Amino acid sequence: MRTWKQHLLELIISGLGLCGVTQAACLGDPSASKTYTFDVVPQLTAAKIYTTWSPLLQRVGQEASLCFELRVSATIPEFEQKLLKGEPEFVFLNPYHAVLAYQKKKYQPLLADSEDLLTGILVVRADSPVKSLDELKGKNVTFPAPNAFAASLLIRAELAKKKIDINPVFVKTHSNVYRSIISKDAVAGGGVNNTLDNEAPEVRQQLRVLFETPAYTPHPVATHPSVPAAVRERFLKAMLKLAQDEEGRKLLDGINLRKPQAVSYAKHYKPLESLQLEKFLVLTGQ
Repeated sequence: MRTWKQHLLELIISGLGLCGVTQAACLGDPSASKTYTFDVVPQLTAAKIYTTWSPLLQRVGQEASLCFELRVSATIPEFEQKLLKGEPEFVFLNPYHAVLAYQKKKYQPLLADSEDLLTGILVVRADSPVKSLDELKGKNVTFPAPNAFAASLLIRAELAKKKIDINPVFVKTHSNVYRSIISKDAVAGGGVNNTLDNEAPEVRQQLRVLFETPAYTPHPVATHPSVPAAVRERFLKAMLKLAQDEEGRKLLDGINLRKPQAVSYAKHYKPLESLQLEKFLVLTGQ
């Protein structure tokens, strides 16, 4: 549940049009010797990301004696370009981005949620006559971005296996996907269980899940190989500590990381390599 202050801040940020703009202030300990960049994949609006991540990084930074610069790219492709150039030092990214980041720049996953596995979902309007995937042949289907893992890559791979040709339309965010279906701009759209759960009840009530993918370890926080092991450990301990009190649990809930656990590439994300999703990737600026 958002507080009125969070809601007001979100409205202010939206009004200022800060999408894609760096939040320059230090989040955490201003006396820290270094400020680490922290990029968040823009699944949601910049306003939503700033209002949920800023207070969390503020507290974690104070606890771990670290300072963070929260950055939100205007689009997911822009985020991917920065990631694959190795620009972010800390980064919250989707599971397949974690694979690409490890392969390209040796980013190391650090922690992810242990409670809610990530599943891709295809949703239609609650009153839609569509009952099967076959009925989507030749139809407009919206996705947040070409390389969104569960919301796009997994679903498009499943449709291709079933020889169901669709017209994919990319609309930048999960929120836009859900609203495109409600407004009948598309017959169906790809999202994930977590982002649909975060939508307002009046949005969720107008949608129905038509198809769900297998479940995978969700989005991790990963670090550039230049980040010292001691800094990674301090950040991890501070994140795990949030789960010990009510205020901390609210902060974790706001970013869908309710029960953080330590993760590794080999155990949690390397298995995704076998899905062979490369043929569905669309990378720009490489």
